[in-house]
Amino acid sequence: MFEIYVEGSFSAGHALRGYRGKCENPHGHNYKVRLTLEGPSLDEVGLLCDFVKLKQSMREALAALDHRYLNDQAPFDHLNPSAENLAKYFYEEAAGHFPGGGPRIKNVTVWETDTTAATYWPDGEAGGDGKAR
Repeated sequence: MFEIYVEGSFSAGHALRGYRGKCENPHGHNYKVRLTLEGPSLDEVGLLCDFVKLKQSMREALAALDHRYLNDQAPFDHLNPSAENLAKYFYEEAAGHFPGGGPRIKNVTVWETDTTAATYWPDGEAGGDGKAR
């Protein structure tokens, strides 16, 4: 099995609805997003996927949120803009770039700070071995 990833970043503000504490107030983060792709084989050039294609798969989603107040942006105008929900959002935005039969998105991790992050694993495949934990 092969695995590659790309990272991107954006800056945005948000407030967590229903949370009691500092994060219920509007505040901002310099987010980092990692999109990890996996697959069992390489193409004729020796690549799992061109990094350019992988970067393009999340470029629009990053741009749509950059320097915005997330609580005002769909889907976060109704969905709490937590790191967990952001990770799933980036997965859903990128998934259409990788139809079945080729490499697939293994997971997406979103960092709010250097020491705090959330990861979304599609289909409950946390750990990457197909076994939900």
